[in-house]
Amino acid sequence: MDKKREKLRIIHTNDLHSHFEQFPKIRRFIKQAQDDPTVDQTFTFDAGDFMDRSHPLSDATKGQANIGLMNQFHYDAVTIGNNEGISNSHQVLENLFDQANFPVVLANLFEEDQSKPDWSQPYKIFQTSKKTRIAVIGLTAAYPLTYEPNHWQVKQISKTLDSLLPKLKGRYDLLIVLSHIGIREDRLIAKNYPEVDLIIGGHSHTLLPKGEKVNRTWITQTGKWGKYVGDIYLEINEQHQLVKVEPTTHLVDKMPEKSEDQDEVEELFERGSTLLAQRKIANLPTKFLHNKKEAIKVSLDAICDYTNTDLGILSSGLFLTPFNSEIITAKDLHQSLPHPMHLVKTKLKGKDLWRLVMEIEKNRHYLKEFPLQGMSFRGKIFGEMYYKGIQVNPETKQVLVNGEKIKPNQEYTLANLDHYVLIPFFPTLAIAGKNQFIFPDYLRTVVGKYLAKKYPVDKIKDE
Repeated sequence: MDKKREKLRIIHTNDLHSHFEQFPKIRRFIKQAQDDPTVDQTFTFDAGDFMDRSHPLSDATKGQANIGLMNQFHYDAVTIGNNEGISNSHQVLENLFDQANFPVVLANLFEEDQSKPDWSQPYKIFQTSKKTRIAVIGLTAAYPLTYEPNHWQVKQISKTLDSLLPKLKGRYDLLIVLSHIGIREDRLIAKNYPEVDLIIGGHSHTLLPKGEKVNRTWITQTGKWGKYVGDIYLEINEQHQLVKVEPTTHLVDKMPEKSEDQDEVEELFERGSTLLAQRKIANLPTKFLHNKKEAIKVSLDAICDYTNTDLGILSSGLFLTPFNSEIITAKDLHQSLPHPMHLVKTKLKGKDLWRLVMEIEKNRHYLKEFPLQGMSFRGKIFGEMYYKGIQVNPETKQVLVNGEKIKPNQEYTLANLDHYVLIPFFPTLAIAGKNQFIFPDYLRTVVGKYLAKKYPVDKIKDE
């Protein structure tokens, strides 16, 4: 080993998704790495989706608890994922990093007037103790269909890099991209932008135990939920050129555990649950007691009311628990509907609505026990599909809308979820639908507002 070479270490995380049960071990590991005497300097980065409102404390504090915990990790820079950018309202994201002790690098997200958000910067250039200049660019998944209704402008990756990289030319020795765009897009960057030395990625939940080299660019990613921590060893020569890259990952389950770890994890969960339990939503009648079908039925009413339509679809797997009866709190709703999903108002011609219903019926038995993952789903199985305002005879393939035979060329409006547009089982929604993604409320808050209006807390219900 050349003693004149500069030795650097990069510790990185991605897609933590509020899995606080991993945080005590990760925090200790990061602290030890940051104090590593065998290297000249250690940098620490996160590649987004660090928060997930399916955890009660993240939901109750609108992500501020996540920031407080991440401050303990002493990140040098982070970027955001779609969970920060889309699952939060515009205003929540504007204030999310008010108490952060780390910079947010994000080059492809803008305010509606094309200005940069006050809480982010497109890149940051670090200078090591031996004068090596490290430029770090942040990128998040470019989803205009969901960012724009939330009053953001998101730019495509290629346009962003084509604009930014010429401005950075000559200002760095090492170029790193903090990427929450997924492994496929990471590989495209590596193939098309050879000036990028290292991509620290996320979003696709890909585990690259020893990294992946595409042409001259290294790509790293640590899977999901804090199960692994990434660790990259670098050597830089006296001309500040990168001469060695050794990526690896560490399984968090194998890291030493302390007796107080579980107490901390449980306290975080209980704190969030207590905060949510203090927020009374509605006073439900006895018909809701242990009755998931009533929860689905009233939720269909809620999404149709919110979108001002009389047609809607929902799946039973969304409802992890029934609503039960009497006082229902934000904690109860969170336990039942933990998913960060937004409503979609879809316009379809009758012939396309008929085809959508046929897709649902064709997949019905397959999806009933299907173990769905991703696409904002936080349950275990997809479940049964339920309609509002739609009746179907699977044998004759006849579809009725509000009791009348469907008219092929008439336009109908359907309340549904972004989840259904994204999954592959109902392609008609994405192909033929005129889809309006609705922000800032999401499924849980829409249902809560409807229940509060229909069954007020201060009134006794005995129906």
